[in-house]
Amino acid sequence: MLFPVVLVSPARPENIGAAARAMKTMGFTQLRIVASEAQHDPATRRVAHGAGDIIDNLQHYATLADALADIDFSVATTARSRAKFRYYATPQQVENILLEKQQWVSSMALVFGREDSGLTNEELDQVDLLTGIPMAADYPSLNLGQAVMVYCYQLAALNKVVAPAAAPGEAGQLAALRQRIEQLLVRLNVSDDEKMADWLQQRLGVLEQRDSAMLHRLLHDIEKNLIDKNAG
Repeated sequence: MLFPVVLVSPARPENIGAAARAMKTMGFTQLRIVASEAQHDPATRRVAHGAGDIIDNLQHYATLADALADIDFSVATTARSRAKFRYYATPQQVENILLEKQQWVSSMALVFGREDSGLTNEELDQVDLLTGIPMAADYPSLNLGQAVMVYCYQLAALNKVVAPAAAPGEAGQLAALRQRIEQLLVRLNVSDDEKMADWLQQRLGVLEQRDSAMLHRLLHDIEKNLIDKNAG
């Protein structure tokens, strides 16, 4: 399965090297870098120590949207205060969600933000699920390399599962749901309710495949009734 780790604008080459080393130890092999040249610093390879193949094969993208263009489901780490009205999963919950998703999507990604400021609200809007690491109040942060290690360790089980090929159309089911929900909110004249729109979009990310299929059926019935009502 395609499952890259995506680092958005990392500033310190040591953090890129530490991330690569953490990935290597837990069976992750694909690293994507967004809008940064820090990976070219010799310190990256020095800290990577034994994970040089990941550095050699990393891919660079201009924007997060470019890095996620071929990804069906993405998870981003962020502080709870940045989550707004959205569903916010613990690392353990992320593992359970992705183990289920692995059975019906063909690609997933784990996204980490900048060392000093994380991801922007616009970047958070591009992912399907938000997550963060619970920490003691008197020591509220981890550096980038440590955060990557925590998630690679937690999600290592995904590398031991061989997912069956997704049935035709299933991989794009989530994107289609998002589009139908957006269109329905517009038709109901409630699209300006930011809290509800954010909540709906984020909850879609935790639906299992059968739940997504059922929601498609429900939306079809709602859309049909709206058409019939307007026609009458």
